[in-house]
Amino acid sequence: MFATTARADAGSVVEDEEFRLDELFSLLRESDTEDFYDIESEIVEIWLHSGSASMDLLFERAQYAMTDQNFPKAIEHLSALIDHAPEFAEAWNARATVYYLTDQYALSISDIQQTLLLNPRHFGALNGLGLIFEELGDFEGAYKAYTMAREIHPFLENVNEALIELRPLIDGTEL
Repeated sequence: MFATTARADAGSVVEDEEFRLDELFSLLRESDTEDFYDIESEIVEIWLHSGSASMDLLFERAQYAMTDQNFPKAIEHLSALIDHAPEFAEAWNARATVYYLTDQYALSISDIQQTLLLNPRHFGALNGLGLIFEELGDFEGAYKAYTMAREIHPFLENVNEALIELRPLIDGTEL
C-alpha cells in the first residue's frame, strides 16, 4: 500500500513539474529581457532534481568534481548516476559537458542526443551541440542546433551572437 502511494505521489510530482515547465516555457517565449533570467533559473532548478535524494547527492558530487576540474571523477559519478537513473536527463547533459571539456566530442554528442530524447526542450544541450559543431567546422549543423535552442529560449545571448556570426558562413560569404 505504501509503495503504491509513494509511486502515485512521485507520478504527481512529475506531472506537476511538467505542467510547471509548460507554463515556464510559455512565459519564456513571451517574456522580455528583464524577466527571462528568473524564468530560466526556475526551469533549470526543476531539471536539476532527479526525484531521488541519493541520486541528487551523486549529482552534487559530480558537480563538485567538475568545479575542481577532476573530470575523470565527474565522469565516474555521472556514469554511476546514469546507470541508476537513466531517465534523469540532466545527468546525461552534465556528462556531455564533461566530455566536451575534455575534447571527447563524439561521446559528448552521444550524451547530448540522449539528453534531448529525454528532454527535447533542453536549450543547454542544444547550445552545447552547436558549440561542438562549430569546433568541428560543421557550421550548418551548428546553425541548426543554435536555431533550435533559440526557438525554445529566445534570450540565450551566446546563441543569438553565434547565429549572427554563422549566417554569412553558411551563406558562403565569410565575415
